[in-house]
Amino acid sequence: MLGASATFAEGDDVIGSPQRAEERNFPYRDVVGAALALILVVVAFVVPRLGNETITPIVHRTAESVRDFADAAPLFGFRDVHVGWGTPIAVAVAAAVVLWGPGLAQTLAWRRLTVGVWLGSALWAMALALVDGWQRGFAGRLTSTDEYLHEVPRVTDIPATLRGFADRILDLQPDSWTTHVSGHPPGALLTFVWLDRIGLDGGAWASALCVAVGSSAGAAVIVSIRALGDEAMARRAAPFLVLAPAAIWVAVSADALFAGVVTWGIALLALSATRTVPIPALVAVAAGVLLGFGVYLSYGLTLMAIPAVAVLVIARTARPLVGALAGALAVAAVFTLYGFWWFDGYQLVQERYYQGIASDRPFAYWGWANFASLVCAVGLAVPAALPRAFAWSRVRARSPVPVLVLSALLAVVIADLSALSKAETERIWLPFEVWLLAAPALLPRGSHRFWLAVQAAGALAVNHLLFTNW
Repeated sequence: MLGASATFAEGDDVIGSPQRAEERNFPYRDVVGAALALILVVVAFVVPRLGNETITPIVHRTAESVRDFADAAPLFGFRDVHVGWGTPIAVAVAAAVVLWGPGLAQTLAWRRLTVGVWLGSALWAMALALVDGWQRGFAGRLTSTDEYLHEVPRVTDIPATLRGFADRILDLQPDSWTTHVSGHPPGALLTFVWLDRIGLDGGAWASALCVAVGSSAGAAVIVSIRALGDEAMARRAAPFLVLAPAAIWVAVSADALFAGVVTWGIALLALSATRTVPIPALVAVAAGVLLGFGVYLSYGLTLMAIPAVAVLVIARTARPLVGALAGALAVAAVFTLYGFWWFDGYQLVQERYYQGIASDRPFAYWGWANFASLVCAVGLAVPAALPRAFAWSRVRARSPVPVLVLSALLAVVIADLSALSKAETERIWLPFEVWLLAAPALLPRGSHRFWLAVQAAGALAVNHLLFTNW
């Protein structure tokens, strides 16, 4: 099936005539790219079981530490073959998207498609979560002693919390923040505090917020691509954004919330840059507010500056920059005036990072195994499509999908080289993964159902063979 050039030639409608011969000769690279990525994943799963003391996911190993931190390396979780009442729902959703997703993406009115991507992504994420059951897979995910909700009752005075936030980052203090709170700026904790203050307390509401906002990221991606002038490719990307293996970590981790916030920030920036909204300057400020708040959700989201610059390069304008910077600086000013200095937090969190399990996670393994985790989250269709994203003709033409994909890839490479993302990147890199998930739009249309099936099979396999921590 993969060797049938007639099938792949159906994708020629997305490129110009001079490139069609090249496109017809390209399919073997799709399979090679996917195969190499699969080999990387297999090696990353096998190496931890070889007993090597140098290339290992965790040093100073004990039976307890391996069970808690490396049982499913390179993913964070446990080996656990299981099914649940979410299983038939997940299979049904996958089958529906594979069979009808590409066709509906081409025929639905734009607004319906955008809402459909959002709702479809949420349904897929919830179905995968419910494979593990309501409490274990959804409502209880954010209630552990390491999570944000554990600290919510301790926040009785928000201004005082902000003033003293940095003082509680380091470990081994009587009032140290729990793991996730200490590892992030205060915006993450405050989000769940505000949710609690309006009466939506508890794990189910917190998880629902993460799924609702996180699953909207796919809609933001297609809005961005369309705004930047390529609705055809936005429609082609839509089914892949719905049926993303990353949905396993959208339901449920707070990083899904972070991803939704900053992805909509990029989408608003694209709308402002192309002046496809009534008041572009105001939308640019809103984009800056979301991106600025993102930096106070996670320190690593400073790297969203790379996709933001990519948007301005594609749109060939720097016009929204002033408004976006104004919005971002306004957010920074509020946090600073209330007593939290971001750079103090960033410096302290690096010290806290190595006070924990990170000190036992060697870069010799995680420096490359992180990318195996990334493949598990984005699926094999993304590495299959990456050679097309690197095509110089597309990059030179500033085609939205290739440039945005390459900008996200650059961001994860920088994050990896920082050595501050050793392990758990399947969830930590969600804000970048959503852009990589647009890459399969570059694959020939006739192959889309095949690659969607591959994506679904990968997600279902991970979710049923492992119990992921997020």
